[in-house]
Amino acid sequence: MAETLAFPLPLRAPAPSAPLSKHAHRQQLSHSPPRVFSPTSLLSSSHPVPTSSSRKPRLGRPLDPTRRGGGGGGQPWHLPSSLSLPARRALLALLDDPNHASPRDLLSRLPASELAAVLNALGSRGQPGAALAALHAVRELHGESILHHQRLLPTAIRILARAGCLADASSLLDSAPGSDSNAYTALVSAFSRAGRFRDAVAVFNRMVDNGVQPALVTYNVVLHVFSKMAVPWKEVVKLVASMKENGVALDRYTYNTLISCCRRRALYMEATQVFDEMKAAGFEPDKVTFNSLLDVYGKARRHDHAIEVINEMERAGCPPSVVTYNSLISSYVKDGLLEEAVELKQEMELKAIRPDVVTYTTLISGLDRAGKIDAAIASYDEMVRNGCKPNLCTYNALIKMHGVRGKFLEMMAVFDELRSAGFVPDVVTWNTLLAVFGQNGLDSDVSGVFKEMKKSGYIPERDTYVSLISSYSRCGLFDQAMQIYKRMMEAGIYPDISTYNAVLSALSRGGRWEQAEKLFAEMEDRECKPDELSYSSLLHAYANAKKLDKLKALSDDIYAERIEPHYRLMKTLVLVNSKVNNLAETEKAFLELRRKRCSLDINILNAMVSIYGKNRMVKKVEEILSLMKESAINLSTATYNSLMHMYSRLGDCEKCEKILTEIKSSGVRPDRYSYNTVIYAHGRKGHMKEASRLFSEMKSSEMSSLQIGGASVCLPRGRVNVTTTDTRPFY
Repeated sequence: MAETLAFPLPLRAPAPSAPLSKHAHRQQLSHSPPRVFSPTSLLSSSHPVPTSSSRKPRLGRPLDPTRRGGGGGGQPWHLPSSLSLPARRALLALLDDPNHASPRDLLSRLPASELAAVLNALGSRGQPGAALAALHAVRELHGESILHHQRLLPTAIRILARAGCLADASSLLDSAPGSDSNAYTALVSAFSRAGRFRDAVAVFNRMVDNGVQPALVTYNVVLHVFSKMAVPWKEVVKLVASMKENGVALDRYTYNTLISCCRRRALYMEATQVFDEMKAAGFEPDKVTFNSLLDVYGKARRHDHAIEVINEMERAGCPPSVVTYNSLISSYVKDGLLEEAVELKQEMELKAIRPDVVTYTTLISGLDRAGKIDAAIASYDEMVRNGCKPNLCTYNALIKMHGVRGKFLEMMAVFDELRSAGFVPDVVTWNTLLAVFGQNGLDSDVSGVFKEMKKSGYIPERDTYVSLISSYSRCGLFDQAMQIYKRMMEAGIYPDISTYNAVLSALSRGGRWEQAEKLFAEMEDRECKPDELSYSSLLHAYANAKKLDKLKALSDDIYAERIEPHYRLMKTLVLVNSKVNNLAETEKAFLELRRKRCSLDINILNAMVSIYGKNRMVKKVEEILSLMKESAINLSTATYNSLMHMYSRLGDCEKCEKILTEIKSSGVRPDRYSYNTVIYAHGRKGHMKEASRLFSEMKSSEMSSLQIGGASVCLPRGRVNVTTTDTRPFY
């Protein structure tokens, strides 16, 4: 197992129709024929591979003013004044007729320096096809060696990259003798824009090995890549040190990117140091700086620091924007502070800052996690009424909201709306589906979705591997989860905190506390500080292994604030102590959450219903149910199962069956545990006729089917979870 938990960290890594409202959902479902869910029939590769809807600006340098307005609206575009008259005529002719039959005739008399300018202008005017045709014409006219010209080589690489010919661009650089920093930077940028971050780092390493001095723009692009790869901070520091040693001065973009590098690992102290150094170097922070710093503080749950950033923004004459508020709302939502998040949205509106699709989607996701489904749908309806069109992230959030509760009809209605609105499923959509099927225990569908994902042209990155590890472990397939983990390491992907947490979560489900402790030690060796999710997994591992002494010791550290008592940790203390039936500790953690005025989500309240139910404290259960009603939290299958379990212990069979009937009428799916609890209650009373009737009903409803396209797949209802935790009571 020790070998399994080894994390190699290679320093040289390789390479629109109307949106669907709540009522439209219901109307569509009531008039649609039954459909069978099949990830392969629904997410077939016959649909187009997603492409970027907008071109990203080149990294590390400001936009060339001559490029503004290229390819459509914006300011007028002007011909480069340095071009000779023949070059300008050739460029205008190619722009007027991108499919010019013989670009050779137009380019044959131009010198290499002007060929580069013409080709670059074609590419920057949004004419990649014309630029590529012109490049081929130049190659035919002058031979391969012309592309090795110092000014032409970077342009040729950019044109090939924009046309999707990254392999050709890489080969061209390899064949060119004495390539300079501009050529290498062009290829590094191309791989970065394509999301092939490991390849970008490999090209940079090759550049350094060949003795080519990187320019400022090169370093900036690589730092951007490091921020996306969540490279360990010490490697970022090493790269910045090499910049300074080589006499390359940092600019504002460099500092902003360094702050972004701190975000994934929530390195708020390091981000603060970078911010202070930036100001000491004479650079005034801009909106990008402040928003990046705000992101880091939000990720680190440093809400007071985040508010200070907003105040400093206003003092600096840089008023907060919708992006600023969205970052802050996101951090509050992630910390379970829903009321504060809603207040921030209202504050935005008072300042005449209109909430956008990101604002609404963040709130929808937070309300969903809290179990406030009606409120989430109401927020979606408000978004639509205000003329804010849902984006792909919104649809992904709705897919998750319905999917984790086993509401596959509703989930597929959203999926259909996603496509009819002109969107193509992206990597987040795929990862969401992986998570949905994993949480519902559908391991075969997890594998099916992953296969379809690869067929559609997506190269699995860190987030996909993390989703797979989590999905297989939720299905109880620990060995398969570890195989995915090993494949991720073999792919040379840097593990970050989310990777460690996924593996820790898998270990905790199996109660493998010893391996979890070893992984904690490894995290510290890798300078990856455990966060609240890491400690939550360790608490679950101790609870599942019945290591109550270790559970108590870690709990004491949290209460004594030797470990920062985040909202998630206090929530976990409620869950794990309920699971081991420690009433006193469960109530202690619950009261602490209430004292801190934290949002009480469905999982916390379900845990309280469960432990009070196990101890036959009916009045306490009723108090929690009243609290759920006051908080507009929808009851889940886990809630109903805990109630039935309590009344089963009290010998009240009629009450158990009444609750089962209520589940079915509420639209929530009863599962196998629901039926088993009521059957057991009747059995204890000797009501064999009623028990047999319910057993037959359970068998007849065991397989439910949904009709999708022409395929037919049956889903075992008994394996479907309805919340992000198990549907069973904690007994």
